[in-house]
Amino acid sequence: MLYLHIEDVELFDERKSEFFIISGRTIKLEHSLVSLSKWESKWCKPFLSKEPMTRFQTVDYIRHMTITQNVNPVLYNHIALKHINDVNEYIDHPMTATTFKKNDNRLLNREIITSEIIYYWMIALEIPFECQRWHLNRLLTLINVCNIKNQPNKTMSKKELLSRNHALNEARKRRFNTTG
Repeated sequence: MLYLHIEDVELFDERKSEFFIISGRTIKLEHSLVSLSKWESKWCKPFLSKEPMTRFQTVDYIRHMTITQNVNPVLYNHIALKHINDVNEYIDHPMTATTFKKNDNRLLNREIITSEIIYYWMIALEIPFECQRWHLNRLLTLINVCNIKNQPNKTMSKKELLSRNHALNEARKRRFNTTG
């Protein structure tokens, strides 16, 4: 969860020729598959892409992240750059202690990842749908863990097996002070 406090906004009503104030408020946000899905359905483009979002798209994503009820829509027009930076930092946070080794041998996956792809992964891996409300990075980590754990055990090539046995034999020779 991320909380943003948006200050009071003073506006001018041209019809009445008077100023009025919209009360600021603290809003609660969650970067989840649900918010990503809502944003993608509106913009018809993948959220998880290298293409940068406009300020308007970013503010709209903040609107879709909002869990707080009955927020005056005008407040979103007054989100400061500091708020956007806080949201981006929150989105980038891993939200888990799990880490993965970099696998240099693996080809880069160039598949465009959309909310439907992530929902497919959840269904295929039998991940319960209540996880769609988790922080998105935590959900993606769980999907990655499930994929790794579901892979068959790697069998060693004959060369790798011989090399491992040779190293074990050499270690035993040193340990027991023998020549073999």
